[in-house]
Amino acid sequence: MISIEYPWIFLIIPLPFLLRLILKPRAEESSAALLTPMYSNWRNIGNEDEVYSVVRTLYFLASFSWLSLVAAASNPLWLDEPINQIREGRDLMLAVDISGSMDTRDMVIEKKEYPRLAVTKTVLNGFIKRRKNDQLGLILFGHQAYLQTPLTFDHKTVTQMLYESVIGLAGAQRTAVGDAIGLAVKRLKDRETKNKVLVLLTDGANNTGVDPIKASELAALAKIKIYTIGVGADRLEVDGFFGKRVVNPSQDLDEKSLKKIAENTSGKYFRARNPKELSEIYQLLDELEPNEIEAEMIRPQKSLFFWPLFISVFFMVILLLVLSLRSRSLNQTEAKRDADD
Repeated sequence: MISIEYPWIFLIIPLPFLLRLILKPRAEESSAALLTPMYSNWRNIGNEDEVYSVVRTLYFLASFSWLSLVAAASNPLWLDEPINQIREGRDLMLAVDISGSMDTRDMVIEKKEYPRLAVTKTVLNGFIKRRKNDQLGLILFGHQAYLQTPLTFDHKTVTQMLYESVIGLAGAQRTAVGDAIGLAVKRLKDRETKNKVLVLLTDGANNTGVDPIKASELAALAKIKIYTIGVGADRLEVDGFFGKRVVNPSQDLDEKSLKKIAENTSGKYFRARNPKELSEIYQLLDELEPNEIEAEMIRPQKSLFFWPLFISVFFMVILLLVLSLRSRSLNQTEAKRDADD
């Protein structure tokens, strides 16, 4: 549909006619060569009906040009169909452990064992795709914590940087859980978004850097909710000198600290012993932290002022051409009459 942004501008339509009534006609100057003769100059020259027809045409062109100019000044707009524009959701940081222990092959899929990090990447990929309205960031940590991807709506880049991460990129011998939390707090604390979330996945215990419990207290002050995930199987058969033996590959996992971190920030702790549980955890996180769909109704609009402006200029050019041609014709007629006299 068409809408007018400045409808009050149409009030000036009668202005030229009012000025015509109020202002006195300018005295004729015989020496002014550029003056354009109008009806009063033409009525005694040529056929009366022809002159009247030309004057009527000129008034029509001038009036239509003026009306088009006023229409352009009112700024007509073309409004498209209303659409819902989704506003941004929450700020969500993903912290992923890439220490040496994440290379442990205890994630079983169809009787085949895969490294913890490889399965984490696959499951996280689906989780990232579902966070359509959130800004996502990626933190990788091992001996140190690194901000691999700052908060962004470019989820493809987040996924790509996650898949490019490898064991040992942040140091393989230690696990700096506290540093990862501290880095997330640094990035999220000054954000104006109401919902700030950190999802931290690890398979070990903090053994370097900042105390993770202290870091979680800082996160709580910054109103950052932390969900912690402990990944790794409880039972794994390995080859020994006397045959196969059963070991616990997650004996270093500090579940107590991870639970405390989540508790301090009103979050929750999850335990993922296999790929299915890990996938279910991230699906549960979708329910606990749903996408915020704050729709804002907007109507795309396009200005159409240039169309009436073009029409106004077009008729004005025609008007000037007619005046010019008519004036030339009158001048030739007067010259011929003078010559005959």
